[in-house]
Amino acid sequence: MSKWSTRQIATAAIIAALYTVMSLLSSIFGLTYGPIQCRFSEALTVLPFFLPEAVPGLFVGCLVTNLMSTVGPLDIIFGSMATLLAALWTAKMPNKFLATLPPVICNAVIIGAMIAWYEGGFSTQFPALFAYNALTVGIGEAIACCVLGLLLLEVMPRIPALRGRLAVR
Repeated sequence: MSKWSTRQIATAAIIAALYTVMSLLSSIFGLTYGPIQCRFSEALTVLPFFLPEAVPGLFVGCLVTNLMSTVGPLDIIFGSMATLLAALWTAKMPNKFLATLPPVICNAVIIGAMIAWYEGGFSTQFPALFAYNALTVGIGEAIACCVLGLLLLEVMPRIPALRGRLAVR
């Protein structure tokens, strides 16, 4: 296990705080929880492409956000794990365009299935509920990651304070 610098730990903490605050901002508009969601904070899930320390930051931020979820322990566990899986996968992407896809796929599948199960269990309704929830969660995630996240990936290398800190790809 490699040692992390104080700067990396602080960066992870800042990302966790940003994720939580941005999610709470989304909840003002009713976009944070449920089948139709577009968390503004999900734009940050592309950060592991440039910053390895974003992985634990995103996980902690999502975990804190999901403590307030209407779905309860289910979202705390599966929602946070979806974000962690997406962050780890994003860190391995070869280019910034592909880096936007892991959060969309992970959340559409995992959160779509979680909401479908929450709404109807593993009944005969599950396939239809899963299809609907995966689609709506996936669309919201695509807006956050493929639009806002890609914009973030484009702008970050141009910020003088971040030069030399971002993983070069």
